[in-house]
Amino acid sequence: MPRRALVFITALVLALHWLVLSGVPLAWDSPAQPSRQVFSTRSIAPSPPPPTVAPPGVTAVPVAAPQPAPRKKAPSPKRPPAPAAQDRPEPAPTAAPVAETEAPADTGAATTVASATPEAPANDAAPAPAPAASAPAAPAEPATEDTQTGTGVDIRPPGGTGRSAGAPPPPVRMPAPTRLAFDVNGQAKKFAYSARAELLWQQIGNRYEARQEISAFLVGTRTQRSVGTVTEQGLLPEKFSDKSRSEQAAHFDYAKGRVTFSANTPDAAAGPGVQDRLSLFIQLGAMLAADPGQFVPGTQITLTTVSARSADRWTFTVEGPETLDLPAGPTPALKLLRLPRKDYDQKAELWVAPGLGYLPVRIKLTQANGDFADLLLRASSPP
Repeated sequence: MPRRALVFITALVLALHWLVLSGVPLAWDSPAQPSRQVFSTRSIAPSPPPPTVAPPGVTAVPVAAPQPAPRKKAPSPKRPPAPAAQDRPEPAPTAAPVAETEAPADTGAATTVASATPEAPANDAAPAPAPAASAPAAPAEPATEDTQTGTGVDIRPPGGTGRSAGAPPPPVRMPAPTRLAFDVNGQAKKFAYSARAELLWQQIGNRYEARQEISAFLVGTRTQRSVGTVTEQGLLPEKFSDKSRSEQAAHFDYAKGRVTFSANTPDAAAGPGVQDRLSLFIQLGAMLAADPGQFVPGTQITLTTVSARSADRWTFTVEGPETLDLPAGPTPALKLLRLPRKDYDQKAELWVAPGLGYLPVRIKLTQANGDFADLLLRASSPP
């Protein structure tokens, strides 16, 4: 094969792999909010008629506009004598004034433009415009825990309405140190791809480290790392980093109750039970391991999750037990589901295995545009 053709093919393969790896929808990614398209309209007044130009030699004489003839005042009828107070009729009720309402806030949808009506003749009095019947705005959704940050861990039983605001996180049972190897199948920017991933969980005393790497041929790796301490209520992250071509990180300052970001994005609140996008999977499994009977199908678990750029509330619903056919073999697991709350949110499906200390054995993440990554356990071993 000619050397020039070989170099071209190699460059093409590298470009495709870079495109795939940069578009893999991993759990810790923070998809950017789509920019809103706003359609605005304006009214343009008709241009004034051109001035009349007099022919040469003729002096233009301004003509005064004809004044309407004065209207004759109709003779006022003679007023009858005022009736006595007891004979006076009740005055007719007047219509209550209609308060003008502000236009509903822009929701990002296209604006419907009404067709213009023809102007009334100049010599006729213009009728008073009827109030426009605006479409009723959709009622605002009530604020939920998902829209708040730093408000602790909320565990709701099926059909429950109460919430454990301010309550400490539930007890946990941490898994043994383990190395998990995954096969990755997915789609990014309409390209199907295969990759390898590894999740390493280590605990030494009250210190922990979780690290996950995903690698693609000829491209390299993308690494996420979470370090911190282990308490009776589980993981207390101190730093979460995401490194591909460059590194971004989130730093947890519990003394000030804040999370700061190296990307110079706004700080977030660091409340009880806050997790990052990697420690989250370990924490959920540790909560389930401590008290499996509390998390029956339909139970919802809400907690604050922090990426390398921002924080949000994530709610997982316990779906129920399943037996997965994985590359590692048939594996009994418990499924948890996080449905997207906004148009650009990820759908996250998580399967944890009781036989592995409720560590994740399958993670499937789906983007709003259809791209997905499906991590399937291939093998597990001590670190």
